[in-house]
Amino acid sequence: MKKDKYGFSDLLEIMQRLRSPEGCPWDREQTHESLKRYMIEEAYEALEAIDSGNDAKISEELGDVLLQVVFHSQIAMEENRFDAGDVVDGICRKLIERHTHVFGDVVADTPDEVLKNWDKIKNNAKGLKSHSERIFDIPKNYPALLRSLKIQEKAAKAGFDWDSVEGAVQKTLEEIGEVVKAREGGNRNEIEAEIGDLLFSLVNVSRFLKVEPETALQSTADRFVRRFEFVENECLKRGLDMDRMSLAELDLFWDKAKEEGL
Repeated sequence: MKKDKYGFSDLLEIMQRLRSPEGCPWDREQTHESLKRYMIEEAYEALEAIDSGNDAKISEELGDVLLQVVFHSQIAMEENRFDAGDVVDGICRKLIERHTHVFGDVVADTPDEVLKNWDKIKNNAKGLKSHSERIFDIPKNYPALLRSLKIQEKAAKAGFDWDSVEGAVQKTLEEIGEVVKAREGGNRNEIEAEIGDLLFSLVNVSRFLKVEPETALQSTADRFVRRFEFVENECLKRGLDMDRMSLAELDLFWDKAKEEGL
């Protein structure tokens, strides 16, 4: 089945072959449930590829994401539920229906106006009438930071929001105090609740400052790893046992890493 260039129909045919009695034992035993983890993994790998800026890698990882869509579609077709054609038809119809400023007569000249129009059409299509219904519609399987951001955005549209970032910052400072108080009390459930409140309030500050909290935290994690590696290498170069050094001593190398722009 070798070709110079494969198309979408070839992908569907390959997937059908893999799922056939003469196909792959592993592919045949997969279900929607068993494939859930791979959908998540491939999505994150695609994000990492996008961050790398490597076109070949981005193309490869997007292909892996597409494979998951085709895999689920094939399983559904075997169960006489829907197929890849229905998936494509559905997203085409959704794009047309929600871009009435392009395919209809609605005027939306700015990105904000487009989003407002999109939300209005989406809510009507789903029958979401109240603000609470729109918040409950946010998937619980979202990463916690993303779900928190989405909840706050929905609440803000209902007018349940601070007037400015100062209010969000002050609330964060209050939550830090609550964490300290809970720690002193020693109640595990209260500590967990207060840390959750603190994280939620930090997401709110991020929203006001137009910073994606997930991106910011990932960047910080990457920066920590780079600096930690630098500290360990500095210890090795000097013949020092990192495990036996004090935090103050290690901090000297940490500050050096910061000075070098790591």
